[in-house]
Amino acid sequence: MADVARLAGVSPATASKVLNGRSDVGANTRELVLGAMAQIGYKPTAARHERTRDRTIVTVLDIVESRYAGTVLQGILVAATSAQAELLLRLPPDEPLSTSRTAARVWMEEQKASGVVGIVALAVAVPDSMILAAEDLEVPIVTIDPIDTTESRLVSIGSTNWAGGRSATEHVIGLGHRRIAWIGGPLGSAPSLERFHGYQAALDSAGVTPDRTLIRHEAFSVEAGLRHGHDILALGERPTAVVAGNDEIAVGVLAAAKELRITVPGELSVTGFDDTPQTEWTTPRLTSVRQPLVGMGRMAVEAVLGMADGVQPAFRHLQLATTLSVRDSTGPVPLS
Repeated sequence: MADVARLAGVSPATASKVLNGRSDVGANTRELVLGAMAQIGYKPTAARHERTRDRTIVTVLDIVESRYAGTVLQGILVAATSAQAELLLRLPPDEPLSTSRTAARVWMEEQKASGVVGIVALAVAVPDSMILAAEDLEVPIVTIDPIDTTESRLVSIGSTNWAGGRSATEHVIGLGHRRIAWIGGPLGSAPSLERFHGYQAALDSAGVTPDRTLIRHEAFSVEAGLRHGHDILALGERPTAVVAGNDEIAVGVLAAAKELRITVPGELSVTGFDDTPQTEWTTPRLTSVRQPLVGMGRMAVEAVLGMADGVQPAFRHLQLATTLSVRDSTGPVPLS
């Protein structure tokens, strides 16, 4: 280690931090140390190598194709790599695991035997059988954007969904819009409902009576946005603005507007939610409520690893602040 430090031009303590995956080392310094290790053929001791291999995190998710999931996973991967923990991806458990306590316990025992120290559930429901098995075997579970925000047995990390839904709606109200549609995710999703309630609160505060024909709930998908976008934009008295429950839905609405030759933002304003990287790729660029998705992933890993070490988080349910990123898809209400 002393030779590595000397060759990299750093202190032995800094070289040791790099070896142990500490995050308080600059990227350039890390590269220098790793390069020096490769140059002289330095290898970690077998004992240390084994310690890093038996620390595994499982992330359970079912929306790997979405930009939302990919962005959160980036934060999970960065944090797991920094902690020198293995990361495995799993689909949600099938029906027997969800309903049978015995099957759930067998699955959890298999995970623990393979070195899994904690589970991160990304926007999926965690059945009661899995919660009980995890409690019995002392395998911590942390949820990100949980479907059920009332589950007190799980640590959860989310964002201020209500405030985000309200800020997006207040933004288009401030531009003069009054006929404002809502296209959101499933009614069974707590984050989607919270965003919808924020939309309703903004309308109520402005004295705007919502038109029930302009309110839709289905799925967080481009397809849902396209289908409902076509439907509401074909109405005799169509909306001048659409507040979407996520960016995927908003992209579908933009596509529907394009197919119907409705200009955005000239004739229609559209907002999204999540502020995923695709908001910079749409035409026009999408106004969206920003969730700190990478930060949510990092915090979930840090929390689950801390719990595995016996350190309980200060808060069981953490909500990170949202902000509105205003781009080109929103503008003043049309004059006519």
